[in-house]
Amino acid sequence: MFLEQFPGEGRQHGWIEVVCGSMFSGKTEELIRRMRRAEFANQRMVLFKPQIDNRYSEENVVSHQGSSLKAIVVNDSSEILATWRNELVVAIDEAQFFDFGIVEVCNTLASKGVRVILAGLDMDYLGVPFGPMPQLLSIAEYVTKVHAICVSCGNLAQFSHRTAEEKDQVLVGAVEKYKPLCRACYNKIAH
Repeated sequence: MFLEQFPGEGRQHGWIEVVCGSMFSGKTEELIRRMRRAEFANQRMVLFKPQIDNRYSEENVVSHQGSSLKAIVVNDSSEILATWRNELVVAIDEAQFFDFGIVEVCNTLASKGVRVILAGLDMDYLGVPFGPMPQLLSIAEYVTKVHAICVSCGNLAQFSHRTAEEKDQVLVGAVEKYKPLCRACYNKIAH
């Protein structure tokens, strides 16, 4: 009797998912939603966040809508592999704040059969690709771009316009420092 064999049947295959977009587009909300689905399926999982992101909580990932999950706070990407304990799902919020080593960390985890879910800003407040996000987008099997609503005209927004005066690329904040704008409204204000 001949039995058909499928490569990797019964084994976990890893991959990388990236959820990206502007501020207030629901990136973290989507990451939490995916984590809750994995939790419901009793998959072992872990969530990481960069130390710089302490807007709503020191130890939880919290969306602007108030959804939250317990996270491990790390200073740099190397701590993710050092902390990982063979969980099948690894989620990373605010990926744009990590060093470029995050790319190799994600590749390593996915190659070990891990589902890696990242959420992050694809562009900074100047409309420039942010940190390691372009590389993460290019190595991901799945990319979800989410949009906010432009607060000026109501169209889909993909820009995070900074209303604060600071000029550093990294300025952690929420509605008190940023507002989502579509391309047309962003170009009117920013240029």
